[in-house]
Amino acid sequence: MSVPTAEAELSEDERAGLELVRETGGIHQSDFWKELGVSSRKGSRIVESLVEKELVDREETVYDGHNTYYIAPTARDLEFRLLMAGDMLSPFIGEEEVDPNSDAFSQWIMNLAYEE
Repeated sequence: MSVPTAEAELSEDERAGLELVRETGGIHQSDFWKELGVSSRKGSRIVESLVEKELVDREETVYDGHNTYYIAPTARDLEFRLLMAGDMLSPFIGEEEVDPNSDAFSQWIMNLAYEE
């Protein structure tokens, strides 16, 4: 089933759950159902449905000393193109601080401007 087809068939609760996962970039299942304002049982069913439809990934983890799952958007949901300007990767990727007056930053901004 394609992603657009799977998303079109989501219930209102599933759609809200998927939006929450995408907005947060990932969330622990123990927080997921609380954020949605549903019971833990209903939250688990929503996550199971989203996993089954391959819209989110679920991985076992320990959070606040309790076993739970970490729910993350599937890789195909991530917009990697937003990190690119032409064939240049954003200078903001990495751990070093970016100098806004640097040539690399200026070139990246210029590439963004010329794409539009």
